[in-house]
Amino acid sequence: MAVEEFTYDNKIVRDFGIATMVWGVVGMLVGLLAAVQLYYPELNLSLKYITFSRIRPLHTNAVIFAFVGNAIFMSVYHSLPRLCKTPMYSRAIGRLHFWGWQLIILAAVITLPLGITTSKEYAELEWPIDIAITAVWVIFGVNMMMTILKRRERHMYVAIWFYIATWVTVAVLHVVNSIELPASFLKSYPVYAGLQDALVQWWYGHNAVAFFLTTPYLGMMYYYLPKAANRPVYSYRLSIVHFWSLIFIYIWAGPHHLLYTALPDWAQTLGTIFSIMLLAPSWGGMLNGLLTLRGAWDKVREDPVLKFLAVAVTAYGMATFEGPTLAIKSVNALSHYTDWTIAHVHVGALGWNGFLTFGILYWLFPRLYKTQLYSTKLANFHFWIGFLGIIVYVLPLYFAGVTQGLMWKQFTPEGFLQYANFLETVLQIIPMYIIRSVGGFLYLTGVILMIFNLVKTAKQGKFAAVEHAQAPALAREYQPTGHDKTWHRFLERKPAQFLILATIAISFGGIVEMIPTFIVKSNVPTIDSVKPYTPLELQGRDIYVREGCYNCHSQMVRPFRSETERYGEYSKAGEFVYDHPFQWGSKRTGLDLHRVGGKYPDAWHYMHMQNPVSVSPGSIMPPYPWLIGDELDNSTLGAKIRTMQKLGVPYPAGYDQTAIYDLEAQARTIAENLKQSQIDVEPDREIIALIAYLQRLGVDIKAKTENQQTK
Repeated sequence: MAVEEFTYDNKIVRDFGIATMVWGVVGMLVGLLAAVQLYYPELNLSLKYITFSRIRPLHTNAVIFAFVGNAIFMSVYHSLPRLCKTPMYSRAIGRLHFWGWQLIILAAVITLPLGITTSKEYAELEWPIDIAITAVWVIFGVNMMMTILKRRERHMYVAIWFYIATWVTVAVLHVVNSIELPASFLKSYPVYAGLQDALVQWWYGHNAVAFFLTTPYLGMMYYYLPKAANRPVYSYRLSIVHFWSLIFIYIWAGPHHLLYTALPDWAQTLGTIFSIMLLAPSWGGMLNGLLTLRGAWDKVREDPVLKFLAVAVTAYGMATFEGPTLAIKSVNALSHYTDWTIAHVHVGALGWNGFLTFGILYWLFPRLYKTQLYSTKLANFHFWIGFLGIIVYVLPLYFAGVTQGLMWKQFTPEGFLQYANFLETVLQIIPMYIIRSVGGFLYLTGVILMIFNLVKTAKQGKFAAVEHAQAPALAREYQPTGHDKTWHRFLERKPAQFLILATIAISFGGIVEMIPTFIVKSNVPTIDSVKPYTPLELQGRDIYVREGCYNCHSQMVRPFRSETERYGEYSKAGEFVYDHPFQWGSKRTGLDLHRVGGKYPDAWHYMHMQNPVSVSPGSIMPPYPWLIGDELDNSTLGAKIRTMQKLGVPYPAGYDQTAIYDLEAQARTIAENLKQSQIDVEPDREIIALIAYLQRLGVDIKAKTENQQTK
């Protein structure tokens, strides 16, 4: 059979690798800034663009989609051609993919600090950027699938299975969760509301972790770990079971983020059951990775690449053991809304994603530049300072999380809340926040040392932009024999069929959980007293979203005695039917706000935003003085009302033309109330709208309860 010659493009691999390192430093620097602001809020320098609530989503997006995203693309563009024994389908498409992705990241860096956000976790970017993400993801998929179709290797290796599942699942997740109606160029509202929006978001949010932070990295593990160890994968059969069970089970687990909320019990139970089941395939993958290193442990002691990879796989096992544990209702009752969840997430992010990326970079760059690593000692030092950084980062947060959960639930012997003042629980964990930031600093220091090491490596070598290779063409006629006759070996020869089957596997769980929630009316019972937001309250809600208040405050009172004593009546599904998007939150650095309406006078809210410590001594919330000085922009109010009407919010016909008059009347009332407290503020300020929204929260259900008692 004739041997064909071809080349691999190393330039795009190098470029994605450089982008990985640059955005990694940016994302981690922003994370360190956010971590310090949790105990030193003055670090925002009174600038609204770098408050914790605005840069926290910037940090998560930069680390997930910029750092991890570029690392995925670097690895795919390097490993896929070599596994298929063919160049990538199109270098031009590859360049378009690279620059398109960098522009998307740049758009996030600009818009998120400006407060242009949807508030949906890991999906905060507004609709024009969502469309760009879709286009670039399709471009990537075309390049990837066409490369697989023109391969010279008959069977698709296990890493390719994970790449295919990643591409199709992320596409489905992104499209379904990003269905929204624009009200203006940079403002939209999701088509889902309240409970349904929460279910779709955490179906997306959990599986963004599953299929962006996990499955592509498993593909990378299956390629680079055997390469670095110079050993075959431990078990081919285990990889088959691992892959199919993982992608089928993972998609069901999203509701475990919503335990004890207004989500129907049956959906919560499904989320818990499948989360616990998820432990088996996850640990199957971890064991397959670690057992691949059997017989190579002496090499692990010396080789920094294998050190990083071994600890990464171990961290994956730890995180995927803890995830199912946190999905058990009795554990979740303590852990949810606390820093325990933050610690759990960072075991995966710093250990699994970070260390696997570092190991691959250390393995890859000397090969791209045809040289040896500049300093093995420096790489080993990076490993140990990074490992220490992870420990110093996560351990204080575990202590903080358990401390928060226990303090929130503690009662005195007389039956009163032991820590009725929520701020007591915050002040108790400030030392843990300080230690956590030290861990983040150590970890970032290691990354900077790695970049120095790889830059010196590049300078001492010579970059091979193209790499020559040869392989025989794939024979058109093929008669499988023996092992090749198994069902999975057949699938490995059929990329299109493999893609279709993977799509079915990842779709089933979401369909079963979402369709009943959307079409069965009893899942979201209506409450007659719940009315749409007034125009001023709607504007205030948009300011609440813009400022990122959801990053520190939840709006979901769970049915625990400790929460109903502290906040009031537990939250009902029917209370959120006009919430586009939902605001249930995922972390309580501050109080839950769902019942805050009417709890404090307007003047208290004004003072709280102007200078939080004046009404809450010791508060770690920064001031928001711009809300008092900035004029409320009502130019898009009519468009917002029309968009809400299209979404089913029952505003009267033609209300978009008259809503401004109701807004101005309510604003004047609040301004007059403030005047009675010796606070002189114009009714057209943003603070007035925010106060209107906060005073509305939770009062509809209170009104119903009061009416029932009167009757």
